[in-house]
Amino acid sequence: MTAKATVYVSSTCPYCTMMTNYLDELNVPYETINVSTDPEAGQRLVETTGQMGVPQTQFNGQWILGFDPAGVKAALDA
Repeated sequence: MTAKATVYVSSTCPYCTMMTNYLDELNVPYETINVSTDPEAGQRLVETTGQMGVPQTQFNGQWILGFDPAGVKAALDA
């Protein structure tokens, strides 16, 4: 099974870059949605997760908040 992630980022977030770099290292395909340039996506994100911070990554049906390598590994193993 090929997993694909959706990573919500902002333009100035170093942890967002760390998350996308980590996914690159694991060869996990992902789509990025920049909430700085798409405020409607940011609002939908807050309504969905109740969290305002980024990165937030939807992966294999679960949400990973922040830069969380262990969470990514757990989602990959799920």
